[in-house]
Amino acid sequence: MGFSPPHQGSGGNKWESNKVFSLQVLTGRWFMVFSSFMILSVSGASYMFGLYSREIKSVLGYDQSTLNLLSFFKDLGSNIGILSGLINEVTPPWVVLAIGGVLNFFGYFMIWLAVTRKIAKPQVWNMCFYIFVGANSHCFTNTGALVTSVKNFPGNRGIVLGILSGYLGLSAAIITQLYYSFYGNDSKSLLLLMAWLPTATAFVFIPVIRNHRGIQQPNDTKAFYRFLYLTLVLAGFLLIILIVQTCFTFMKSEYYVTTTVMLLLLILPFGVVILEEHKIWRSKQEHINYEDPQKPMNISIEKLNQEKSAQAPHAEQAIQKSVSCWKNILRTPDRGEDHTILQAIFSLDMGILFFATICGLGSNLTVVNNLGQIGKSLGYPAHAITTFVSLMAIWIYLGKIAQGVVSEFIINKFKLPRPIVFTFLLVLSCVGHLLIAFNVPNGLYLASIVIGFCFGANWPLLFSIISELFGLKYYSTLYNVGSIASPIGSYLLSVRVAGYLYDREARRQMASLGLKRKLGEELNCSGGECYKLAFIIITAVCLCGAFVSLILVVRTRDFYKSDLYKKFREEAKTVESEMAVSQSRVGPPTANEG
Repeated sequence: MGFSPPHQGSGGNKWESNKVFSLQVLTGRWFMVFSSFMILSVSGASYMFGLYSREIKSVLGYDQSTLNLLSFFKDLGSNIGILSGLINEVTPPWVVLAIGGVLNFFGYFMIWLAVTRKIAKPQVWNMCFYIFVGANSHCFTNTGALVTSVKNFPGNRGIVLGILSGYLGLSAAIITQLYYSFYGNDSKSLLLLMAWLPTATAFVFIPVIRNHRGIQQPNDTKAFYRFLYLTLVLAGFLLIILIVQTCFTFMKSEYYVTTTVMLLLLILPFGVVILEEHKIWRSKQEHINYEDPQKPMNISIEKLNQEKSAQAPHAEQAIQKSVSCWKNILRTPDRGEDHTILQAIFSLDMGILFFATICGLGSNLTVVNNLGQIGKSLGYPAHAITTFVSLMAIWIYLGKIAQGVVSEFIINKFKLPRPIVFTFLLVLSCVGHLLIAFNVPNGLYLASIVIGFCFGANWPLLFSIISELFGLKYYSTLYNVGSIASPIGSYLLSVRVAGYLYDREARRQMASLGLKRKLGEELNCSGGECYKLAFIIITAVCLCGAFVSLILVVRTRDFYKSDLYKKFREEAKTVESEMAVSQSRVGPPTANEG
């Protein structure tokens, strides 16, 4: 067997060795991160609002402001994750994943019942509650899978966040392919799929999502780049299939074929998991069989004793500092050190980052939530609108992946502050907003690409900056604090600006035609004027956010010139010393072994 450990001995010992190795794979941190890939790859229902919002609007007879109110509660639910963060601080990750699975099924299943008229027409506040609950499940899922992975690989957090967030962005395209295979072109059934699929996937992988000791290995980065290459193949396949499906009409049998290939590409990273765990297995075996037991013990014990004596005064200082947390709120530690939750929230860096995020993610979410209605207003066919949603999903993925690679490169190579990428994305978003504002012919195709890329890149960038500036001790909570800026921006720009101006123009058009809106009838607007003023305002807001983010670039330039991950390498050496001590006590194998 190719991955059998050395010194297998007899057939019984070989079977036992393979059994132990299989157990190591299933309980290791590499299979944990693979499981996180699988969970997040079907957790992007909040990105698909543009596909099922038209059904909600037509069946329930909403105007655009009411529909945007629903989208606001969706964004509120998908970003108010402080509760999930606090729960994750005191419980194992499986608890928040289980809660997320239950919330997901309840929220989207109730919306499906309403849209299919299996229950009486709900009040608006009922629908807002259902979509809030369904979307809030994503906070629990992300906290359980994404935060745990970052803590298990702290020295590779940029690319870890990029790949995991990339799967989340790609999930809309993955779910769409599964939806066509299972249900054909029945958009109401999409809600049913969004109810049961993420919940089932979360419960399948719950047992292996747990915290491991963050041991930084030299080849960790190479492994994540292998994951990256495989996900790029998956994204490329989905992009090609999307183009082909736009040009030709697919039958259900053809969707079966494309979905099967997609699922095979989706599980390919498991090969990287086996490869990395086999390296760890061989390393352990070689250490036990060939290492001199006395030498590493002496060195390691001496080193550990020195480290413990050096850490003792620091521990006493930590006890003294924890006497009054309220008095220390404004006395923040250095950047990169572990901040308390209140110290991080009340810091100027968080305030600047929060405002810039309101401008950036709020403006991008306005496009994501209104994409279906924008396409309809500008005269695009229904099939093209479905293409926009899938196209945006792929570019959300590419944005998240590119951010992880590019921002890590500029930090390690040029020592530039990571927030400078945030500034660039805000400026780039303005291009997409202006394409919509002035209704450039076929411009919505390019706008969906630009906005999707920027929206995708903003998320892991935000989470990376928070982890670097404020530490990982309370990252589960601070990760979700930063997310709150997104629904605030969505409400201000999507509901109060885009939705209000859309409805105003729609009423003006009806009045000019001498028509009156009937009770329960949806309110529609047609033409480039529906969103023109709204996206001119949104462009101005984006430019304001870019200017504010430059302040954070200036404030953090010295911090990013330092060695950000030095302490994690030192902690890894300490852990390796402890492992050397424990392994050397086992001693070399006897003559009967192997």
